[in-house]
Amino acid sequence: MIYIRLFLAFAKIGFFGFGGGMAMLPMIYQIAQDFGEISTDEFSNLVGISQVTPGPIAVNAATYVGYCTAGLGGAIVATLGVAVPSFVLVSLACYFINKFKESAVIKGAFVGIRPVTVGLIGAAVIFMGQSLAANISAVSLAIVAVTVVSVGKLKISPIAIVIAAGVIGAILCG
Repeated sequence: MIYIRLFLAFAKIGFFGFGGGMAMLPMIYQIAQDFGEISTDEFSNLVGISQVTPGPIAVNAATYVGYCTAGLGGAIVATLGVAVPSFVLVSLACYFINKFKESAVIKGAFVGIRPVTVGLIGAAVIFMGQSLAANISAVSLAIVAVTVVSVGKLKISPIAIVIAAGVIGAILCG
């Protein structure tokens, strides 16, 4: 029964979680809370790990939540739940977008979808900021500022920034 619940919960995200992994994080966090297996700090750590491991954030997060909830079987079911609907939807979307790419309706839909995506990513930022606020320090604020400038302005690889921040955090805060 837990496997069915996990699959359906993550399939809902796979079907309705638009905007990529960061935008899906609030929904994944809610599911983690529904299953009662992960604290806010653990989820924040999960997001960090999902950033530096290969694969989409949503898939990595689903795998982790599934594993915490029901072991290896839960990890597999949650991963399939979030991935299969996305695969089907992307395949259908590609077909219809290519077929109707000059349609005013399709162009209008994207005008509406873009701001929602920004809003969902903003919600993820707020969630992560709340977790950071609980353990705020000069080091964490400096890491946030350097990350924004390094990735946003200087176009330095996010992977390099995450690794460097992990090393700095381990040295200064460990």
